[in-house]
Amino acid sequence: MKYFIVFIIVLVIIYLLYVVVPSLYFKIMYKLRRKENGKIIYLTFDDGPSSEYTGKLLDVLKKYKIHASFFCVAEFAKENENIIKRMDKEGHLIGLHSLKHDNAYLMDVFKTNKDFRKSIEIMNKLGKDITYYRPPWGDLNLAGLFNVKKYNLKLVLWNVMAEDWEGDTTAFDIEVKLLRRIQGGDIICLHDGRGENEAPSRTIEALDKVIPILLGKGFKFETVDKYYEK
Repeated sequence: MKYFIVFIIVLVIIYLLYVVVPSLYFKIMYKLRRKENGKIIYLTFDDGPSSEYTGKLLDVLKKYKIHASFFCVAEFAKENENIIKRMDKEGHLIGLHSLKHDNAYLMDVFKTNKDFRKSIEIMNKLGKDITYYRPPWGDLNLAGLFNVKKYNLKLVLWNVMAEDWEGDTTAFDIEVKLLRRIQGGDIICLHDGRGENEAPSRTIEALDKVIPILLGKGFKFETVDKYYEK
């Protein structure tokens, strides 16, 4: 019994060091290293591209002549090559958001390595040389950190969310949260795919109202590569 308890304790410590500590470390450090940047904000989207929603979102961004950053799930990108081409043509930044949106807490070294390798291969075949990476839920294990360095990727998290993926949130809820929370220099994380009860449709509706308000307040939108250049 004693050895079994020791074995369990060792496994817990290994697990903590493998995924819990790296995930918490980068989330905390990202907030501490937040760059104050006047009236510049960075609009980013996860979990797409979606054949149902992303095109409508691109229409809204085009309407207000602003550029955003899309962290794409590679399998979804493969299914929606035309949307990737449109993003590229219209001047948006395309980053990576994993292969299938699996969580780092549930991925061993081998699965993590495969996730990065396959994701990079898919995006390269779509003509995209990926530089920026956002892990699902912002969680990163040690194997993921190794792959970020191996593929020379820049890790991008966020400063502002609006819980836009929740099934019971409304477009008005998203509007209020964004207008209340956004400050100059913020990286804003929203979603153009997945989510409960057609959640991305409410995000798009909210942005169609929030963007002109922010523009009216003097905010300017840039892609996240500009964040790293400053």
